[in-house]
Amino acid sequence: MTVTENGTMVVEPGLASRLALESGQPVQLCYQCGKCSSGCPMAGAMDYKPNEVMVLLQCGQLDAVLDSQAIWLCVGCETCGSRCPNGISIGRVMDVLREMGHGRALVDKARKIRLFHQEFLGSVRAHGRVHEPLMLARYKIKTGELFNDLNIGVRLFRKGKFHLLPARVRDRKKIRDIFRSAMARRPFTMDVAASADAPPPGVFADNSTTLKG
Repeated sequence: MTVTENGTMVVEPGLASRLALESGQPVQLCYQCGKCSSGCPMAGAMDYKPNEVMVLLQCGQLDAVLDSQAIWLCVGCETCGSRCPNGISIGRVMDVLREMGHGRALVDKARKIRLFHQEFLGSVRAHGRVHEPLMLARYKIKTGELFNDLNIGVRLFRKGKFHLLPARVRDRKKIRDIFRSAMARRPFTMDVAASADAPPPGVFADNSTTLKG
């Protein structure tokens, strides 16, 4: 949904069909039974519950969805898909929406959630698995919240839950191949190429922000 200068709202016709094609999920078949939202572990924290996201998409209100926190709070647990009587995996739809919303200016809370996603992926891409201390340090620096949860971090370190050096998987090339394949299929930047813990420049050359639809 786009709001023009005169206050009118413009919807995007065929949005549900486009997302069905992109995600492989029959978005048009959602009839608002609410089973997805009643089982979603993150629904209580979302500004739009999963079923509300679906009806917004069916109404062509893309901007409202892309500006929401909901698409970044989805954890991909697939509870929605297992409960849906029409077999719709909203988690897969959320994946496509996150790609479409990448690089979009967001309000503070949604921006931080997206930044956490980016730092998480950057750490996986660099090491094959998440290195929590470095990932969280980068996240805290970028958000400016350096001392939030510091006491929790200290306790985790003392209990041996945080390791100073990252553990690397045996075949990091396979991880890089997964990222390369994903970016070749949907060329959009994940803002991880400049990370201090990212692979050398040139491993992922495509930094386009265009989503091919």
